[in-house]
Amino acid sequence: MRRIFVSGWRVPVLSIVEGLALALTVAGTPVSVFAQNGQTVPNPLVPTTQAPEVRRLTIQDAVKLALENNLGVQVARIDPQVQDYNIVQARANWTPTVFTSVSNASATQLPSDVLSGGSNTIDNDRFATGLGVQQNLKWGTFYQANWNSARSTTSFPLTTFDPQLNSSINARVVQPFLRNFNIDSIRQQVLVGEKNREIADIDLSQTLSTTSRNVRNAYWDLSFAIASLAVQRQSLELAQESLRNNRSRVEIGTMAPIDIVEAEAEVAQREENVILAEAAIQRAEDVLRALIYDPDMPEFWNTKIEPIDAPAFQPIAVDIDGAVRAALDRRTDLRSTRKTIEANDINIRFFRNQTLPDVNAQFDYGLIGLGGTQFQRGEGPFGPGTGDIVGRTQRNFGSVLSDLFANRYPTWTLSLNIGYPIGTSTAEAGLARARLQDRQAQTQLRNQQLVVATQVRDVGRQVQTNQKRVEATRASRQLAERRLEAEEKKFQAGMSTSFFVFQAQRDLSQARANELRAVTDYNRSLVDFETVQEAPLGGVGTVIGIINTGGLGVVGAPGQR
Repeated sequence: MRRIFVSGWRVPVLSIVEGLALALTVAGTPVSVFAQNGQTVPNPLVPTTQAPEVRRLTIQDAVKLALENNLGVQVARIDPQVQDYNIVQARANWTPTVFTSVSNASATQLPSDVLSGGSNTIDNDRFATGLGVQQNLKWGTFYQANWNSARSTTSFPLTTFDPQLNSSINARVVQPFLRNFNIDSIRQQVLVGEKNREIADIDLSQTLSTTSRNVRNAYWDLSFAIASLAVQRQSLELAQESLRNNRSRVEIGTMAPIDIVEAEAEVAQREENVILAEAAIQRAEDVLRALIYDPDMPEFWNTKIEPIDAPAFQPIAVDIDGAVRAALDRRTDLRSTRKTIEANDINIRFFRNQTLPDVNAQFDYGLIGLGGTQFQRGEGPFGPGTGDIVGRTQRNFGSVLSDLFANRYPTWTLSLNIGYPIGTSTAEAGLARARLQDRQAQTQLRNQQLVVATQVRDVGRQVQTNQKRVEATRASRQLAERRLEAEEKKFQAGMSTSFFVFQAQRDLSQARANELRAVTDYNRSLVDFETVQEAPLGGVGTVIGIINTGGLGVVGAPGQR
């Protein structure tokens, strides 16, 4: 092994290299390879870094990936489901409710009349059970039915039954005729919830449209950045070629050495432009990556995106008036406002109904059965049946139920209840507010229509302007190429200087960049022109927003009075 002397020490060369690699690794500087016997060997202490994966995508592939992975789209897809559950929650008010009860009570009290005899206290015990059902129906009717049974005992001396068994069935039906007849709070919540669901669908459609627009524009921006790098590299190659030619002329004595400085400065400047163009590619790639990929995917930041489609120039005829008509019919913000107006109409209808008198018909019907140990009493100080017990009759619970279902002891009541407020009611205040909100939404819709028409016309003109820009920049680029060719010929003939050659090169590079920018802007304006007829370009979210029913002053449903 070859050795060297360091400060009087004889150290193997291999040990120095290995120690340097280990020191750099421990210090935090990854060293992936080190030298051994003149060969490069992977360092086992540092994992090897694989080359980034390259994904070649068309613009349609990018849009498809965004609609599957974009987090904003995933958030927007949840809102319709939330609105579905809001509707389910409102409809749950029509679901029948079954209730049951079990109670056991005991009471000891002092005698309060002469019928209590000589007892010091009277003890009463009662065990009761109940089962019932109640429901609000879709046409405003409320019903309730319940079955109650009880067993009670008492120490009162003149009781007729001890223990006493009783069972009863009671039913009640309440039907409104004015207020809450055509619409009530439950139907209002369901109808408004359905409008909110439709608005959520529109918002989702708007999110999909704007996301597709952002993805396509980001795709064209990345394509422009890549093409712009190629333009800057071409410009750099021209400067480097001029530098080589100038050096050759200096060597043969036809050019002063000082003239090389200008060429070297030009090369340095164009190298800087190449560096900036490479950074622009990385920025554009990050923007597109965030739009189309799930951040939880492996190698999210290391996946390289390579666009397949390049911005092309295909002139089209733009029908601005037709686009305005289409936008006024299909724009998501206008559709959301129209749905808001429809929801306001429901609120107006509800509050108008609530200003009517409260006229309800109520029907109550009941059945009862009685049993247990029944006492027969003789003549007493207060007349027949108040004396001593002379006999007993047993009536079990089956006899009680027989009396109950044989409808032997029915009771019923039919009543008409009328109520109306004196002075301004909460419903009248709610109606006035709902009418103001409706007028506000109508005015907002007219304002939006004006904004939409103006925006569509502006974007349509941008398409036409960018189309003319492409034609103008293309002609400018062709002239710049001819000018550079002429300057180079003049320079070779000694009729020009390197300054004018470099100026012509810079002009050609700028003309190529301008043409590329114009073509990209033209394609972006086509994307915007297509999107502006479906959704606003300023972002996601409806202008009016989803209606909030929490502050509408909703009153209780019939039967919950």
